[in-house]
Amino acid sequence: MSSLHAPGAHFLWFLPTHGDGHYLGTSAGGRDVNFNYLRQIAQAADQLGYFGVLLPTGRSCEDSWVVASAVAPWTERLRYLVAVRPGLQSPTVAARMTATLDRVTGGRLLINVVTGGDPVENKGDGIFLSHDERYEVTREFLNVYSDLLSGKTVNVAGKHITIEDGRLLFPPVQTPRPPLYFGGSSDAGIDVAADTVDKYLTWGEPPELVADKVARVRAVAEPRGRKLSFGIRLHVIVRETNEAAWAAADDLIRYVTDDTIAAAQKVFSRMDSVGQQRMAQLHGGRRDKLEISPNLWAGVGLVRGGAGTALVGDPQTVAARIKEYQDVGIDTFILSGYPHLEEAYRFAELVFPLVKPQHEGNVTKLRANTGPFGETIANELVPQTKQAAKP
Repeated sequence: MSSLHAPGAHFLWFLPTHGDGHYLGTSAGGRDVNFNYLRQIAQAADQLGYFGVLLPTGRSCEDSWVVASAVAPWTERLRYLVAVRPGLQSPTVAARMTATLDRVTGGRLLINVVTGGDPVENKGDGIFLSHDERYEVTREFLNVYSDLLSGKTVNVAGKHITIEDGRLLFPPVQTPRPPLYFGGSSDAGIDVAADTVDKYLTWGEPPELVADKVARVRAVAEPRGRKLSFGIRLHVIVRETNEAAWAAADDLIRYVTDDTIAAAQKVFSRMDSVGQQRMAQLHGGRRDKLEISPNLWAGVGLVRGGAGTALVGDPQTVAARIKEYQDVGIDTFILSGYPHLEEAYRFAELVFPLVKPQHEGNVTKLRANTGPFGETIANELVPQTKQAAKP
């Protein structure tokens, strides 16, 4: 099977610490997301060759730092994208946590900088700052945090953060620090990203909108002498045929009612996150026009905040859509699917052979006891490579 394009992309999967199941918007088909299940997903992602896993953050989730530190020892190569929360954490404490987890995992930590876009949740966490003030805190936080991790002694008196003789005694494994990932679609967010982070993330908008955003970020960063890389957060629904994939998409929201959609959209409307507002505009809370771009489906966003779109199709189609994003500058894909264990296998087995991830070396070569893949026939016959003709 030939690749549709040159290697170069990183593919990450998702640890669903806020819940998982076969369907959205219902407890039907729900799955208990306990430690053993999260470990299963992480070990599958590790063996299948994913670059890493994203752990979400917020009051609807298990704590990402605790989960990552518990799961990481059960994997070998998998990286863990864990959130720091400016305004919720002291930058010095966050730097110690970062250095410790990076050391414990042997340099397998990635950092997701999350400013927070829900004023109600923020107030529940003791943050009563406006949208732009939160990005002021984020800038001050990241300046201190990055300096500490790179071995500097910090003395600073900022508008929001004051540090005297801040130092880190145990450095991280990665130098000068673990990579910083960041998403923020507002002007304030892009301004902070241009100065402080390594990888800018966007949610799964149509390729032309992603291209505009990439160009926007580059236009701010390049005059400042900085070059960022770019990633995208998407769900995936891939099946052996396009027809089966679209049927699976319809099935995913089979229990979602109009009342459930209205309740979810009411919650999303209170958020001051520009990225969330852009996600909501893609579908407008309506279920009748969900294919917003070829093979890009907004059904997830009817009831799920944040990443609300999915690539839907057969392996060749999904790989082609991935190439479109690569062509506009995306080199990292953070993916998920329902349920997450099965879909991690499905995407890797069907699409990885077409896209050839940059991190192919992560893949553990599987060996069946008798040699080829598949169940031994009648206890002693090796299965054939090709399918037998139907009678």
